[in-house]
Amino acid sequence: MPDHPQSPDSPQDGSGDEPTGSGLPAELEEVLKGLTGGTIDPEMAKALKDMGIDRVDPAMLQMMVGQMQAMFASPDTDPFNVSLATDTARKTVSAAGDATVGDAAARQVAQAAQVAELWLDEVTAFDAPGITTHAWSRAEWVEGTMATWSTLVEPVAEGVGRAVGDAMRTQLQQLGEGGLPEGLLPEGILPAGMDPAAFLGQVEPMMAKMSGSMFGLQVGQALGALATETVSGTEVGLPLVADRSVVLLPANVEAFAEGLGVDLDQVRLYLAVREAARVRLFSEVPWIGPQLLAAVRDYARDISIDTDRIESALTSVDASDPTALQSALQDQLFRPDPSASQRAALARLETYLALVEGWVDVVSERATRAHLPQAASLGEAVRRRRATGGPAEKVFAGLVGLELRPRRLRDAANLWAALEDRHGQDGRDAAWGHPDVAPTAADLDDPLGYVERFGTSTDTDMDAALDQLLAEGEKGPDQ
Repeated sequence: MPDHPQSPDSPQDGSGDEPTGSGLPAELEEVLKGLTGGTIDPEMAKALKDMGIDRVDPAMLQMMVGQMQAMFASPDTDPFNVSLATDTARKTVSAAGDATVGDAAARQVAQAAQVAELWLDEVTAFDAPGITTHAWSRAEWVEGTMATWSTLVEPVAEGVGRAVGDAMRTQLQQLGEGGLPEGLLPEGILPAGMDPAAFLGQVEPMMAKMSGSMFGLQVGQALGALATETVSGTEVGLPLVADRSVVLLPANVEAFAEGLGVDLDQVRLYLAVREAARVRLFSEVPWIGPQLLAAVRDYARDISIDTDRIESALTSVDASDPTALQSALQDQLFRPDPSASQRAALARLETYLALVEGWVDVVSERATRAHLPQAASLGEAVRRRRATGGPAEKVFAGLVGLELRPRRLRDAANLWAALEDRHGQDGRDAAWGHPDVAPTAADLDDPLGYVERFGTSTDTDMDAALDQLLAEGEKGPDQ
């Protein structure tokens, strides 16, 4: 006779769904053993059985176990599970439709990039870092940019982990005082005579790791959505691609071209010019990329996590659902009131983004107007895409509570155009030479004033120094 009676629906073939010594399905028991050091408290097992975990449909149980294994598989202590984020993003783009880029599409991207570089040579003082290209699928974009995204959102993940831990400790302190917050566990689930704090103490490490996995899932979902929309490696305005190659996503370029009434070849060339211009800028102006990334991280590092909202969410978690914490906290975390340091970081970020995209707008217009009949229409389509809130804006609003939008783009474009008109394209690009001489937010308020001042301060200082030397020479050494 078997040790554990089986229901008519129980498997008879010795699969992992059979009850074990703990009375739990074997797959679930293995997961729990991995989380508790190899042993399962009998009272915890009883509580899970009382929830009906052993009566869950086998297919549903396998899905739950798989989700739990993915959540807790990472052996490291990173603020969030990067592997899970990558896997989630890849699954998101797969669900939306993603295909390997064929040789023909790759050749089209390479040819467009080569032409774009030739056109840019005529209108900018910056050299190309090398005509290297990638024609990426959506999944390849996820893989190619995840390392940079990880560094950007890590400060937020750390804050989320601290906030969830603080909320759990608060709940445990309340339990230690003898009170069980209403709704924290389903009625009748806690075994008779068991200390609530002891029960929750066993799952506190799991909850901490689940918070990291929850954030990893959220990052993956956001970047997966972004990957289905972004047309190039750096469209968001940040240096996401490590090897400074011109990257286009053929499937997304085609989607962007739909409804524009413009030949696809022209669309591809125009977007290749914009992407190649950004790559040149990030390559030839070594300080601007790090400044952009630092501004995002500075904003994220000081983000405020609402622990009261997290505590409220924790009281509604369904303990039988391994994704319940993610669902409960989905809309509870990223609504901060910016601090003074965040406002300063945001001002820097918006200024730098506007300067980058304004420069790209001006240079791209100069490079394409004599070659692409529909260049003006394509420029307008890009501006409309930004004005309605591009994909990057939605991603950052969800991940770090800010909108990644160059609000002062028109002011920046006017400044670069005026600078070029006065000092030529070499003078325009020389303004990127050092952060101390680059335009500021105040200069965007008065672009013509900046143009008048640019290039004069250094000459004036040198003239003054020369006048002083000449004056001292006329006086003689004894005077």
